[in-house]
Amino acid sequence: MSRGRVGVIVAPANPSAEPELTRLLGSRADMHVTRFPVHRNVSLAERLESYNHALPGMVCAFDGLPLDALVMACSESRYLLGPDDDADQCARLSASTGVPFASSTQATREAVEHVGVSDIVLVSPYQPWLTELAERFWKTAGLNVTQVVQVRAAKGGYSSYAVTPAELITQVERAEVPGDAVLLFTGTGMATLPVLGPLSAGNDRTLLTSNLCTAWWALSHAIGEPVTLTRLPYRRHLAEQGRRPA
Repeated sequence: MSRGRVGVIVAPANPSAEPELTRLLGSRADMHVTRFPVHRNVSLAERLESYNHALPGMVCAFDGLPLDALVMACSESRYLLGPDDDADQCARLSASTGVPFASSTQATREAVEHVGVSDIVLVSPYQPWLTELAERFWKTAGLNVTQVVQVRAAKGGYSSYAVTPAELITQVERAEVPGDAVLLFTGTGMATLPVLGPLSAGNDRTLLTSNLCTAWWALSHAIGEPVTLTRLPYRRHLAEQGRRPA
């Protein structure tokens, strides 16, 4: 079977995007990664803004490597933009490189449309001001945010990199999210694959994550045919391999 090639641009300290995307892409696509430049002694907002400014140059980091899809696996910085500006830049980069390009937020918008949902519960590990921007982004994109679940790590506070799967499960359950809700876990740096099974057991929830949506978008373009998102696609993928969800 011909394997696709996906280029991925991530934040320097992101610990989860590559492991989760690797598992989700599976044997159908190879992943090639580059990282944004490190900026020390700057505020979070300044660092995120620097990623948006650096992005046009970062797509050239793969030089002549033939790619079938290119993604920016970073959600936080896109919340500094509106959904229209995010989509416009993705379209411009697709045109300039000749390779389909999407940010994780643009991929998530297309995944939400594919699944056909309009109401979401937003699960965010970000600082409150950034969570507010994320909520505004999705509302501007046309979604009805029925509930916001603000999660934080016991060690590290508000940080997508520091929240453990156990902490994530506990805080979502404590929020008493409806059993038929669509949960959107934002943040490619937050480990989310281990929580999909426990948080969907015995209910009718639809669980979407930044990495899941990014992998879905990238894989659809890398193999040149649509990939169907089910209620819990990761679980189905494991079942097909004779494995149990993590």
